[in-house]
Amino acid sequence: MGGGASAQAAPTRSMEGGAVYGLTVEHRTDPLGMDAAHPRFGWRMRSAGRGRSQGAYEILVAGSPGRLTGGRADVWSSGRVDSCESVAIRYGGKPLKASTRYYWTVTVWDTAGRQVGSGPVAWFETGLMSTDGVTGWDDAHWIGMKGRVPNSPGAPMLRTEAPLRGRVREARLYVSALGVYDAYVSGHHVTVPHDGGTTLELLPPGWTNYDVRVNYLTYDVTQLVAREQAVVTLAAVLGNGWYNGRISDGSTYYSENGNALALKAKLLIRYFDGTTQTVVTRPDGPWKATDTGPFRIDDIYDGQTYDARRELPGWTSSGFDDSGWSDTEHVPFETTYPDARLLAYPAETARLISRWDRRPQSITVATGVTGQDESPHGRGRVVVDPDRTVTDPHRAASTPVTIGAGDTAIFDLGQNMVGVPRYSLHGPAGAQVTFRFGEMLNDDSAGADGPEGSVYRANLRSAKATSTYILKGDRHGETHQDALTFYGFRYASVTATETVTITGLTGKVATSAIHETGTVTTNDPHTNQLIGNIRWGQRGNYLWVPTDCPQRDERLGWTGDTQVFSATGLYNADAGAFLSHFQGSVVDSQTIYGMDKDQFTGVAPGGRYNFPGGGSGWADCGVVLPWTLWQMTGDPGAIESSWPAMTRYLDWIRQRTGDTYAGQGSLTGDWLAPQKTSAQLVSDVYYGYVARLMAQMARAIGRPAEAATYEQLFGNIKKAFTKKYLSTDGGTVTVRSSLGDASPIEPGSDPQQKTEDNSQTALLWVLKLGFYDTEAQRRALVGLLADNVGNDAAYKAAHPTSSRVKYAENTLSVGFLGVNVLAPVLSDEGRADLAYALLHQDALPSWLYSVKNGATTVWERWNSYSREAGFGPVSMNSFNHYAYGAVMEWMYAYMAGIARDPAHPGFKHFVLQPHIDPTGRITHVTGSHESPYGEIRSEWRVGDGGRTLSYDVLVPANSEATLRLPAVSADSVREGHSPLARVDGVRFLGHTDGVASYRLPSGSYRLTSRLR
Repeated sequence: MGGGASAQAAPTRSMEGGAVYGLTVEHRTDPLGMDAAHPRFGWRMRSAGRGRSQGAYEILVAGSPGRLTGGRADVWSSGRVDSCESVAIRYGGKPLKASTRYYWTVTVWDTAGRQVGSGPVAWFETGLMSTDGVTGWDDAHWIGMKGRVPNSPGAPMLRTEAPLRGRVREARLYVSALGVYDAYVSGHHVTVPHDGGTTLELLPPGWTNYDVRVNYLTYDVTQLVAREQAVVTLAAVLGNGWYNGRISDGSTYYSENGNALALKAKLLIRYFDGTTQTVVTRPDGPWKATDTGPFRIDDIYDGQTYDARRELPGWTSSGFDDSGWSDTEHVPFETTYPDARLLAYPAETARLISRWDRRPQSITVATGVTGQDESPHGRGRVVVDPDRTVTDPHRAASTPVTIGAGDTAIFDLGQNMVGVPRYSLHGPAGAQVTFRFGEMLNDDSAGADGPEGSVYRANLRSAKATSTYILKGDRHGETHQDALTFYGFRYASVTATETVTITGLTGKVATSAIHETGTVTTNDPHTNQLIGNIRWGQRGNYLWVPTDCPQRDERLGWTGDTQVFSATGLYNADAGAFLSHFQGSVVDSQTIYGMDKDQFTGVAPGGRYNFPGGGSGWADCGVVLPWTLWQMTGDPGAIESSWPAMTRYLDWIRQRTGDTYAGQGSLTGDWLAPQKTSAQLVSDVYYGYVARLMAQMARAIGRPAEAATYEQLFGNIKKAFTKKYLSTDGGTVTVRSSLGDASPIEPGSDPQQKTEDNSQTALLWVLKLGFYDTEAQRRALVGLLADNVGNDAAYKAAHPTSSRVKYAENTLSVGFLGVNVLAPVLSDEGRADLAYALLHQDALPSWLYSVKNGATTVWERWNSYSREAGFGPVSMNSFNHYAYGAVMEWMYAYMAGIARDPAHPGFKHFVLQPHIDPTGRITHVTGSHESPYGEIRSEWRVGDGGRTLSYDVLVPANSEATLRLPAVSADSVREGHSPLARVDGVRFLGHTDGVASYRLPSGSYRLTSRLR
């Protein structure tokens, strides 16, 4: 361990001025508490000139910064390695010690042998380097409140004090919980560095399959301990979290009678005199506990109740009298689950991001309900008090509001968000204030659940999503922020039992997607709103695990949603470590919940709503996610660690379906698609898809024989598929996607609706996988797809029984498993015009339909709400569900034109392929992505009435790109006055079908071309 301030997950050093920058270990900057025995190093290089690439590197690792010079590195020197690789370079030195800070740097040479430079001194610090929960923990136990009955009221509060022995040099806190914890050291919240300051985490240590793994976290608490002169105090509140809440019903670790909450912690103190001291959780030590404090109720679904009258001032500081508290006892977790591992959390934690705080945009005070007799469904509308209602956003952000019994204050934060509320109140002791959260306001439609203008909450189902605060009567006011739950909300409905004044309300946004790495913006405000909605959906649903939704009694790691959105998620944010950790839960769940212990599951972690049997598209996440991580980050680590599980899964499908080469079956099919496709067909194409991905991954990790086996499997699946589904009777090509029923479990679906031939989703997947035999068939399939999407009067007349008849022209009809392939396949098949037509469409079903109807996040259903028809099926109707936001992958790769090259993962080589909007509505697009090699920028602008194109691009050093630029001729593509083909280092590849192609070395370019 080294002295000084540290960061658990410091932001990338974007301001570093050197030629070598962005140093990472395990895909994180200066990671604290890392347990990888052979960590992976990464770095980036920059160059003012063009075409500069890495030819060699040398990594040095040392015990102090002063030893990071040639010949003095006392831990590891890689030696000069001739290689262009700068991603996921494995440590090859002596075994790393636990609880030790290591310093490192890298020196880079270019391909001409000239030294590019050395990176800044970076560091990584190991955690306890063990998995058994014993080694390195210095006899720390899982402890809980002695005699406490699980599920009894009150959150356990644990504390201890220990005398200090001298001048503190450094201190680390290693901590975990069965449940979640809110930790304190000597009267101060334990925080993590972020954005140049500090912030709080929310609900550490997150969610895992507790009977297989539990995570611990490491904190640098040097400043908190060193400021104390004589005594250090450790304290923590334990919440139920995912371990002991309804959210884990159906999980193997779940107990109807409740699980005992427990804390495990070790405080390691090192003194300037060279001695050390540890303070650990022990049942026979000086730890005390109580559950009589202010934290009365907490649940992930239902919210939190806090009684300020029960506060115990000073309980987290030294000198507090805890003599009346209970003792602690050992919680025998390791005997209940002897195979469970205790592992360092390897990714970004969920934390509160203050720059995304939301303040009220309006405050409406309702005093009752009126108009029930005149309203269509007898619910009436709220009676608004105009004197206390604030509609100006600037005033609403800071205006106090006083309400009494019978009043309701409705706060609109203007953005559907995920996190916790922070509120300030004035009122008498014992007054109870209740904040009920929701995503929408009621209208007067049939699906509303209250009077018009009130907060709609029916879609939360059984989740209470309520924050309750009981005032202590402080005349200076009281401020509270929930810490043991989270909410998905835009609106808060506030009531009180007595007259109180709400002096402030802030929505504190929480996310694990803390470093955003990509942007796309256009000149079209509707498209920009959609992009913002997608980004907010990711922020809210990337919270410890990638969840489907953040508000109702679900909030689960649905694997289908995850894999469909994963590429978009990795364009938007530095989420590689986060999704790799989730993949670990997917692999764990395979053997806990998967059919025959071989099938990947529909959710991970936990067992709630986990359905056995056919799960194509969801179970396939176990294969698709490692492939996507490899493609986006360039690191095959997730493939290598998941390979045994992936091969077992493919073998399991093969054993079930044999030489029919059919998929495993699917209960979900193309979930929530307006046009129904045979669920078995969807299963069959996904079987082919994962077989193809397995072949690619096998080659990537040096398994050529297995690659050949999976290529043969793909060929057999294709042959069986075309025989069954691809009809050419009468010379007409038909994809028989009506062969079989759609999902039998889809809530709100029309039981009379039948599957149809040539459905959009079926056509898309057939084209994506090449499941046809001739080019003539391909052309026919593209025509069928174009006709389906176009959906004009002639199409409707020819298909009078189709579900497409009731929808407008140029509308989509895909569900969860078609949405991410729709626009890319259209663009690949030369129909970018239809992709853009779909993007701009705001009639149902379309992406902009939700935008037109006021959405600030992506919805679960295409028709979750409309101003004309009201709310969609209440049994499953989330207003924050990122799956349909997978279209943003197309926005990066096709609209902005920053596309990965599957043959060169991690954007080592990539494709620049800006697709101009043929409708003329979008004339300016700016895209960027911080790739593993540096920032890629792609910006285009159409001018002169659609006749000219200006294009600015940045290709980062140590990478190169293939540019495919629309142009009337190759000669019209110019840098300045020179044809691009004649620019030094640029290689002209040809001009075909109105597109000029070039090989671009790294560097920045400002180009122009004529479009006509």
